[in-house]
Amino acid sequence: MAKSADYPDTKLFIDGAWRAAEGDRTIPVLDPATAETIGTVAHASRADLDDALGAAERGFRIWSATGVFERYQTMRRAAGHLRERADRIAWLMTREQGKPLPESRAETLAAADIVDWFAEEGRRAYGRIIPARAPGIAQMALKLPVGPVAAFTPWNFPINQVVRKISAALAAGCSCIVKAPEETPASPAELIRAFADAGIPGGVLNLVFGVPTEISGYLVPHPVIRKISFTGSTQVGKELAALAGRHMKRSTMELGGHAPALVFDDADIDKAVSVLAVAKFRNAGQVCIAPTRFLVQNGVHQRFLEGFQRSAKAVRVGNGLAEGVQMGPLANERRVSAMETLIADALTRGATLVAGGHRIGNRGYFFEPTVIADVPTDARIMNEEPFGPVAIVNCFSKFDDAVQESNRLPFGLASYAFTTSADAMYQLGNRIEAGMTAINHNGLALPEVPFGGVKDSGFGQEGGAEAMDGYLVTKFVTQMSDAKVDTR
Repeated sequence: MAKSADYPDTKLFIDGAWRAAEGDRTIPVLDPATAETIGTVAHASRADLDDALGAAERGFRIWSATGVFERYQTMRRAAGHLRERADRIAWLMTREQGKPLPESRAETLAAADIVDWFAEEGRRAYGRIIPARAPGIAQMALKLPVGPVAAFTPWNFPINQVVRKISAALAAGCSCIVKAPEETPASPAELIRAFADAGIPGGVLNLVFGVPTEISGYLVPHPVIRKISFTGSTQVGKELAALAGRHMKRSTMELGGHAPALVFDDADIDKAVSVLAVAKFRNAGQVCIAPTRFLVQNGVHQRFLEGFQRSAKAVRVGNGLAEGVQMGPLANERRVSAMETLIADALTRGATLVAGGHRIGNRGYFFEPTVIADVPTDARIMNEEPFGPVAIVNCFSKFDDAVQESNRLPFGLASYAFTTSADAMYQLGNRIEAGMTAINHNGLALPEVPFGGVKDSGFGQEGGAEAMDGYLVTKFVTQMSDAKVDTR
């Protein structure tokens, strides 16, 4: 099939060099707006993975011995390259992922901020001195890099998901093998290129693509790898966590969600509609922290529902490269089928279709921003993460009912609430079982704040100072001086 003249064929990056896969194996890359092939990505073999492992092992020895300030300077240069190249990288991301161009550019610039923040944080990975019980003894808790890291990332945020992992790893002094998504390879490759052009030593960062199960099944148990970081579905995350556990490997898991959004009678309804609609339909709802179950108190339910219906119908859907488009296509045909199946199931169980609900056209993977109401809890969409542009708007009467529904599912990633009651804010912050709760605004995913879930949504953090913890080991060193002190 013909390929886009402007979209590159993406190669592997191993030991400081861009190269084809063994045997020149490739995987086609599709534009989700047209379903047409626009390029290829290298398909790594077992031999390619062995080369990456050897490179990461050597790279770790170099990078862990590199001074913290030099690591900081290299990372800051990489952030600068990302900002300089943001327009080109954004175009690549929109071609392969579909999100509107402004969202792609914002993701690239946010990645630069993340690199900057972790570069600074790496200079502050402090140990501590522990007072000793006897004279002449020094007791030190040192923070040391854990070792080579294997990072596995999804297609919904091709740069954002990679940059959080490699920034924390590099700041801590670790080397890394990134298994980036085959659906969206060019933009994460440009992220790696920014680090390469910034002067990072060969072997410190390596990039591979291929069949996910084959690569994870080989890298996770390999003795070179000392730490796993995965972002993706809960099902796959559990399998990788179990595999890592069998080999005593550390792991960070950022998994699926089904975020509740609670709106109380005393809330600013116009603000709630505005903030939550943007959060829901960003990236066509293909966001792990997107609000999904909108739980609205009886007194304002109808007003909120009408406002959200208007917001959904006002979203301009189209090719992400077109001016003024607010929502692009879904990532692939599977997501379209999933939306149709989940919505049909909800409607057969008594839900009401308020807006959208259908595929748009027959070229590409476009789907209408959708709102459904009065959805029973036994509907599949109330229990499975839809990962698409579908908002479920149900009502509640009592505070405890809303909290109970929020905590009903095994997921616990993000949550949202709108209220003016100080007591309600306090109770929500403590009682909602989620790793993150945003009240009266959307303040999640900044570089400096924690980012992670509880329950089936994973463990560990990918933001804030806590994100460094997974890449550092604490080593205790105690030493006694034999030197004699002249006290005359």
